Amino acid sequence: MNTVEWAAAGLGLANIALLVRRSVWNFPFGMAMVALYFVVFREAKLYGEAGLQVFFFAAQIWGWALWVRAGGGESRVPVRRLGHFARLLWLTGTAALALNLGWVMHRFTDASLPYADSAIAGASIAAQILLGFRRIENWVLWIAIDLAAIGVYLYKELWPTAALYVLFLVMSVVGLREWIAAEKAEKAQEA
Repeated sequence: MNTVEWAAAGLGLANIALLVRRSVWNFPFGMAMVALYFVVFREAKLYGEAGLQVFFFAAQIWGWALWVRAGGGESRVPVRRLGHFARLLWLTGTAALALNLGWVMHRFTDASLPYADSAIAGASIAAQILLGFRRIENWVLWIAIDLAAIGVYLYKELWPTAALYVLFLVMSVVGLREWIAAEKAEKAQEA
């Protein structure tokens, strides 16, 4: 299993590096990564994370189509922010999803860490959707997810994955900064 985990981690690095640059080519790497992580997480009895990979695979296809359309043939897509009310709705919906998924996994499965797993899964769903819509707030969620995931993966002794998420954390901070700068540059060009 270790070889599969290492391969998934390598693909993940390529995926996030391309996301930071707002490149539509992040999606093929993301699809390959999540396919491998499905196997890794299922074996670790992190069912929320495993199920999340199925969602991510479909979301990668959807996001790819959205980004290609939004980019208009450009290699980098434009980005935007959510409004204040939309942020509140996303936060409330994400918390409700995470709590309900945690209860289901606690009650009906032998999940190892049902509530931590579901919090990461629920927030990841929201972050992936926001990423598809090219909203800057996706990076804030990814930062929180990365912090939580590092703890879970260390506890589960998924060393390559924990190391990957440390790198994801750094790259998410860089991504947030890059996307904020890109939004400011886009607004300056429109003015």
